[in-house]
Amino acid sequence: MSEGERGWGFRTRAIRAGVARSPYGEHGEPIYTTSSFVFSSAAEAAARFADEAPGYIYSRFTNPTVDAFQARLAALEGGEACVATASGMSAVLSTCLALLGQGDHLVASRSIFGATVVLFEKHLRRWGIEVDFVPLADLDAWQAALKPNTRMLFVETPSNPLMELCDIAALAELARGHGAWLVVDNVFCTPALQQPLALGADLVVHSATKYLDGQGRAVGGAVVGSRDLVGERIFGFLRTAGPSMSPFNAWVFLKGLETLDLRMRAHCANARRVAEYLAAHPKVERVHYPGLPSHPQHELARRQQRDFGGVVSFDVGSRERAWRLIDRTRLLSITANLGDVRSTITHPASTTHHRLSPEARAAAGIGEGLVRVAVGLEDVEDILADLEHGLS
Repeated sequence: MSEGERGWGFRTRAIRAGVARSPYGEHGEPIYTTSSFVFSSAAEAAARFADEAPGYIYSRFTNPTVDAFQARLAALEGGEACVATASGMSAVLSTCLALLGQGDHLVASRSIFGATVVLFEKHLRRWGIEVDFVPLADLDAWQAALKPNTRMLFVETPSNPLMELCDIAALAELARGHGAWLVVDNVFCTPALQQPLALGADLVVHSATKYLDGQGRAVGGAVVGSRDLVGERIFGFLRTAGPSMSPFNAWVFLKGLETLDLRMRAHCANARRVAEYLAAHPKVERVHYPGLPSHPQHELARRQQRDFGGVVSFDVGSRERAWRLIDRTRLLSITANLGDVRSTITHPASTTHHRLSPEARAAAGIGEGLVRVAVGLEDVEDILADLEHGLS
């Protein structure tokens, strides 16, 4: 981030940071859909491959459009470097494989995305990395889980799908005191609502597929952090292994970032109305939304987030009732994705977290009656009417 960009406000950075115009002077960012780049001489080619001269080589690891997205997201998160990846899960995988090795120990929250749990349990353990899961908000449990070989703490806050929070600053202090890295999945808040690096986290991971795009158009991921961890180590892994973001997807995400702040404000406003409606509904047993004063971590959310997010989950008591509610909706899209301008509804126990064992789902608090709504940008009265039809 340049000196001038550091002085810009969030919305200005979201629109203008990371732009490096070509000699043609285009106003909007171009898409460089090329697999490779040519050199003026053999000597120039050798210098670029040896990192002795600036310039692009091959779009698996150097591309101007991807660079623009990386620079802009790093500016929004307050990081020194960003690496864009093919998906959110490839961002998590790249982070772990670049920084952890056989015999290292990872501590993760139980309350994380189902595919992340499977990656940690099934694959990292198979590669000789120890993994333990702890309750998200229990700092004592995190402390007790630390071992001499603990190298990384991984957390998603707010969590998917129960909207639980952890105290990022407190967990960062714990990790730092043990010589471990704290990685925060910031997908539910985005940098528009929460900046984990400013609270002491070492790395932020994103599924750009969600709110960073905002319209369900493309799949991608990103890791943001220091120049050493991200710009050197994680980039080095991506350069070799190749879980890279395409230039077209990077351009889509660039366009998404331009409206991120405005969209997140609208998502939050609609979600607050939905949560209040559900909290008062006689057929809803419990609502999970940190914007409600009844949420056990409401004050923590007020302290470390700018607003409370666009996802609401609630319990209707049984799978039968949850499925009936979902099937009776007419406006909400039945899909497991989130972060879209279109409201979506899903049953986490049978979709996003279905690969977890019943015991693991129970430990994470994901019951059969749980429904998750990612509140979109439709007129909120239409969203409420659709939920009422589903609950009736």
